[in-house]
Amino acid sequence: MNWLPIESLADLNKAVEDSNMEETKAVLIFKHSTRCAISSTAKFRLESFWENDENFPTYYLDLIKFRELSNKIANDFNVRHESPQALVIKGGKCIYHSSHLSISVKNIFALVKN
Repeated sequence: MNWLPIESLADLNKAVEDSNMEETKAVLIFKHSTRCAISSTAKFRLESFWENDENFPTYYLDLIKFRELSNKIANDFNVRHESPQALVIKGGKCIYHSSHLSISVKNIFALVKN
């Protein structure tokens, strides 16, 4: 996976802007706890099964380092904070979110493939 880091409000805004671009299928935001084995497993599964697509950017948030940004994501997209958590953003709105080992690459791609 070609992770794009979210380390600032500008990075988060860029992810949302990307989700609004006509050529972009959607944007994935993965919120990861570097202290959690389940989060590491979920990240490994994503990386193992992900099909790279330049029109489906993948953003990564270390929620231990950037907890305020994680809280903003939960608030802005009206989802409960979880860790790990995957959100698919399209047109500035969350169209999918899942957490822990329920995060499914198959389900994510089913939403965005034409």
